[in-house]
Amino acid sequence: MGILRRSKQDCFMATSPKSNAPRLATVRSVSHVSPNMYRIIFGGAGLADFPVGREGGYVKLIFPEAPRSNPDRAVMRTYSVRAHDAVRGEISVDFALHGDKGGLATDWALNARAGDTIALGGPGTIKMVDPAADPAPDWYLIAGDMTAIPALMCNIERLPETAKGDVVVEVNSEADKQPMDLPAGMTVHWVVNPDADQLNGALVAAIKALPWRAGQPFVWTACEFDSMRALRSYYRNDRGVARDQLYLSSYWRSGRTEDQHKSDKAQDSASDQAKPLPA
Repeated sequence: MGILRRSKQDCFMATSPKSNAPRLATVRSVSHVSPNMYRIIFGGAGLADFPVGREGGYVKLIFPEAPRSNPDRAVMRTYSVRAHDAVRGEISVDFALHGDKGGLATDWALNARAGDTIALGGPGTIKMVDPAADPAPDWYLIAGDMTAIPALMCNIERLPETAKGDVVVEVNSEADKQPMDLPAGMTVHWVVNPDADQLNGALVAAIKALPWRAGQPFVWTACEFDSMRALRSYYRNDRGVARDQLYLSSYWRSGRTEDQHKSDKAQDSASDQAKPLPA
């Protein structure tokens, strides 16, 4: 896939509504975090006023030249902000690589070089660990697959030193394990699953196999759509986790494009919100 060149992006930026204008980001550097995780550091004048405290939230990479399912909307792909250096005016975005199944954004990322530009929408926020929560949770369960690792790592960095609980991370290989600076009371459980794209239930099984701790938890989980639904049932119905103690989201769906996943996710959310809360 060819790189989006500066003139095309400048044209797109110029025609965007001022009140919600995307930011023009310039590729500063590219590198492998692990065999299946690729990092791009973005900078440039468009990120000079990027708001602080949005690590773990998301930005949308905008591809104005890609074929559109909606003629009035440019194609976008959503990624978490792994880090933000406000002094340098840079953000880091990590891309989980899905074997030989490239996609629009990952193909672009793997071909990107320093100096290339792309428009970014956002940032948006998601529910994260609140180190100042009162009352504080008795323990934490933080879990995700490869696509969730950037936001998951941001959550870990927010944990109070007194935190207790478990971190469950599904990776494609031993070499994809990333160093974690965990509080002494937190335990990490790695799930090495070379066939994660085939949706074999490894992450769900690993979470269900954990002993459930006493007290009130805060549960944060992001993963594939069908795994998310299985875990939602487990957390709520089997373990009695209340909605205000839970962040649960799907970042992708096996066999579906991002636009299709977005539609599936909206329908599922509407259906879930209509259900009565467990007694």
